[in-house]
Amino acid sequence: MSPHTRGLLLLVLVTALWGSTFAVVKELGEELPPPVLIAWRFLIATLALLPALALSRAAGARPSAPGRPLWRDGLVLGAWLIAGYGTQTIALQTTGANRAAFFTALSVVLVPLWLALAQRRPLPLALWLALPLAVAGLAFLSWEGGALVVGDAWALACAVTYAGFIVALEGTAARHEALRFTLAQLVAVTLFAWIWAALSTPGQLWPPAPAWGPLLYLGVAATAVTTLLQTVGQRAVSAAEASLIYTLEPVAAAVFSFLLIGERIGLRGALGGLLVVGATLLSQRAGQAPHPETPAPQVEGRPS
Repeated sequence: MSPHTRGLLLLVLVTALWGSTFAVVKELGEELPPPVLIAWRFLIATLALLPALALSRAAGARPSAPGRPLWRDGLVLGAWLIAGYGTQTIALQTTGANRAAFFTALSVVLVPLWLALAQRRPLPLALWLALPLAVAGLAFLSWEGGALVVGDAWALACAVTYAGFIVALEGTAARHEALRFTLAQLVAVTLFAWIWAALSTPGQLWPPAPAWGPLLYLGVAATAVTTLLQTVGQRAVSAAEASLIYTLEPVAAAVFSFLLIGERIGLRGALGGLLVVGATLLSQRAGQAPHPETPAPQVEGRPS
């Protein structure tokens, strides 16, 4: 098997793992408050990546570039991430897992829009086409699922905050060694989540026994392992190819939502999902964006 083929398969696996998290978080959210779920997930992920950091140091990983300290950029990116994971976890308490996944996928469309507005430049034609497609897709998804619920608003907030994370990552990733910067973000999210949990739900910090299996899956497989697999996979796969694979995440989420918790998508929902995926594909032509699901490391000079 060639390195390119192996890289493609690794990224498909990463996308499938990301897609599975929506159903897992939705079910786990019935047992744990959102800040407690996030705090344990990221604490487990941080601990799981520590051995990789030791190996990276032994291999002589490059230090951070001069400028802003690693901890400061880690805190900034961690603040964006806790906003993204927090809004997503809250959304899944009242909206469907597959519906939340397609709403969240809009972050890919919002990134070039955000950048164009910030830089006061005209919107690319591809983005003008992607935006109405995305709105139409959400309309079909909402039509099938009934009236809009508060979780849908939280899912849209998740897309906005993930887009903010991607924009912030683009401006900071090149300054630091990949794995150390990833761990700095994980530590920051863990810190913010524990503060949030201690202030909002001080009597519910310890998970019940049935929650540990899903928490370990989210922390180890869906956060730590995906970060490493993404790093390895994108060494042999172009950014354009990787972005195309990542657009399949909401499709994977819909499949896992059906297999794990029995959620179904009807004809209108399927059409809406296809429109959202089409919008994300079009938005790639307006400017490549890294995937927001993990605090992705820099690969070959770009944030992935």
